[in-house]
Amino acid sequence: MRRWRRYRNNGGVTPKVLFLHNEHMATEAMLGDAFTDCGFDIDTFGVVAPERVDTPAGEVNFPDPTDYDVIVPLGARWSVYDDALRNTWVGAEMAMVRRAVEAGVGVLGVCFGGQLIAQTFGGSVSRSPVPEIGWYQVDTDDERLIPSGRWFQWHFDRWTIPPGATEIARTANASQAFVLGSALALQFHPELDADLLETWLADDRDREAAGLGRSHDELRLQTKEFVDSAAERLRVLVRGFLTGVVRAAP
Repeated sequence: MRRWRRYRNNGGVTPKVLFLHNEHMATEAMLGDAFTDCGFDIDTFGVVAPERVDTPAGEVNFPDPTDYDVIVPLGARWSVYDDALRNTWVGAEMAMVRRAVEAGVGVLGVCFGGQLIAQTFGGSVSRSPVPEIGWYQVDTDDERLIPSGRWFQWHFDRWTIPPGATEIARTANASQAFVLGSALALQFHPELDADLLETWLADDRDREAAGLGRSHDELRLQTKEFVDSAAERLRVLVRGFLTGVVRAAP
């Protein structure tokens, strides 16, 4: 079983994770606590600044992923297949993800970040005929990696898994997790807590939730009911990712 990269390269003993904030409102939330509990130091990197939300295309110089043990591309409101984005920073982030996996760095992609992993390695991403917003039952083939239960969703796109990947979890509407090398892609949002939900609801300018028959109050009540269980399962997920995916990758 491999040691962490920072141990090997720098003589240190503290592994390090980089959270990629593809947009400013898609933060690590409970994922930060889960990695801290596993002994990780945390860095963050902002991709699209708040003032560019309505015009997100542009060049971005990403950090070197081999300076980290794990990188976590988080969510975003845009589509990874948008040509203007793919020709600018999404393409650069895909190159970063590919380099990370080739170097054995762990990659945990969340929603947009998971779709980015799929697109990077030859899967497809497209508009889903059945978008998901709210807490959905996720079924799994590996409880030690993706515990089954209610996980939060907010997505309008879905992937087909890349060649060589192994699907781990799904809902009735979409694939929810796959593993490829040192990467784990998630369609759902394991990081969501009540504070992050309020941030997203305040920005729900187009009333996307209502369009799927989900009132903001319903989402608040569901979150109150399910978030504590999700937080416990999130810690299982992160430990399973670190031991069963990253450190077990060839």
